[in-house]
Amino acid sequence: MSGRYTATRTSLRTGAIMVLFTLLFTALMSSTYRVTRPAIEASKQDAQMRLLAEVLPPGSYDNALLEDVVRFGPAPEIGMEAGGRVWRARKAGEPVALIIEGAAPDGYAGRIGLVVAVSRDGRLSGVRVTEHKETPGLGDYIDPRKDRRKDSPWIAQFAGASWAAVNTAEWTVRKDGGSFDYRAGATISARAVTRAVGRSTAFAAERMDALFAAPAGSLLGDDS
Repeated sequence: MSGRYTATRTSLRTGAIMVLFTLLFTALMSSTYRVTRPAIEASKQDAQMRLLAEVLPPGSYDNALLEDVVRFGPAPEIGMEAGGRVWRARKAGEPVALIIEGAAPDGYAGRIGLVVAVSRDGRLSGVRVTEHKETPGLGDYIDPRKDRRKDSPWIAQFAGASWAAVNTAEWTVRKDGGSFDYRAGATISARAVTRAVGRSTAFAAERMDALFAAPAGSLLGDDS
């Protein structure tokens, strides 16, 4: 009887220690998260601002870009089935440009994420690839960090292109009768990005007024 009592007491004590350890560990993790969260958020914002600065010069606007954001719902026409974000640049309160998320679903190795900056008059300020799985050393030149031609990266050719000047059918590579260059031996990646840039530019240009007029933080088309 005493042996059973001792075993029960030992089990209860072990269980109590485990519960106490779990509570202490949870409290420690929670405390660590609260302490490090501001630094993590600041790091994310810094990274985001660096990306946006690559497609739109900081001196071209004077508003808080990360705070002047609207969302749009599912937009499969630009590869954003789950919707995406649009950052709005203004100067002295006047619209300057939109930076829109888009994607090419038909890259050689799958989806290619993009951000595209479109000025008020429909002219492109810049384009950057945000994610891809294209073949290293071949199709990954779509990312200027991987492009070996640092003096003239492939993706820089989109800066200055105008939605009003380039015919819709010409938003593809020259091999397909379009207006944009590609690198020999890796056409699929360039074709996918070029067409996606055209679709994203059209999306922004056609909704320019509505995107600028929507309240910050709102979902475009959400009337609730």
